[in-house]
Amino acid sequence: MTEAAQGTRNARPDAARMRERYNLHSGRNIIPGESVSGQALAIVVAIMAFLACMTVGGVSIIAETSSKWQSDVAREITIQIRPSDAVNMEDAVRRASRLVLQFDGIEKVTALDDDASAELLAPWLGTGFSLEELPVPRLLTVSVREGAAPDLEAIAQRLRAEVPAASLDNHRAWLERLNRMALVMVTGGMMIMALVLAAAVLIVVFATRGAMSGNKDIIDVLHFVGADARFIAREFERHFLVLALKGAAIGGASAAALFAALTLWFYVNRTSPQADQMSVLFGNFTIPLTGYAGILIVVGAIAALATLTSRFVVLRHVGSLEDYRRTPR
Repeated sequence: MTEAAQGTRNARPDAARMRERYNLHSGRNIIPGESVSGQALAIVVAIMAFLACMTVGGVSIIAETSSKWQSDVAREITIQIRPSDAVNMEDAVRRASRLVLQFDGIEKVTALDDDASAELLAPWLGTGFSLEELPVPRLLTVSVREGAAPDLEAIAQRLRAEVPAASLDNHRAWLERLNRMALVMVTGGMMIMALVLAAAVLIVVFATRGAMSGNKDIIDVLHFVGADARFIAREFERHFLVLALKGAAIGGASAAALFAALTLWFYVNRTSPQADQMSVLFGNFTIPLTGYAGILIVVGAIAALATLTSRFVVLRHVGSLEDYRRTPR
């Protein structure tokens, strides 16, 4: 290394002296903070954060509702007693009820009467028909105690042995479908959120390059007089951290406010047909605390990604300048 180059290297001032020299210690930045491009970037980040937070909130609602559905389905099993000339239906219902109640974890057994059976068949057969004229099976609903896990296979075997006309349905097919549906929807939501975050990173990359292009002369002068890559990168980091935090906070707050407004609307109009349909699909449509925690995490993740992305782009650009100046001519 030549003496001139060594002297230039030793003459490089540290970050504190650079900030003092360019009067940056008072909060000023080498990049204009209130420029049109900066405001546009904050708006775009706010939109991206809003979409990502809506996805997180929707996924949390779907996951919680699916869990409740699965819990409700798992807590109830059905016994069907098929009618035939050799079966005394009332006796079969009593024997099946007594048999099931002998097992641990069974809370109660309820036999559907003729009126309840007719109501279940009304959508297909209409009203005004007599169940005595049709070979309609009797249904028994068995409630499982919360947290209990009765041996359903043993119950089914005992029923087949002692009440041949009876069969047990544990709704396993429905549980499997609910699991698959919830998994697909949650996976799809996570993929959408990943795409939104990837789009936000690309936007910050282009914004950083645009800011460096617009401030190319300043960056070159700073680097020429001794500012190292880390000093310049910190200036860009601070700039994009503020913009990303502002935009992400606006987007996250908007998403949380929308979920809160939907929850309030549901409780105010819970007796309306629209709210009833929503309750069938989404329960009480209340985003859980994990959803709000997810929104905060998304806001922080977007700010962190913007900061790290800008640092990476700036370090790479300044590093290319240093490589260019080291190349012998």
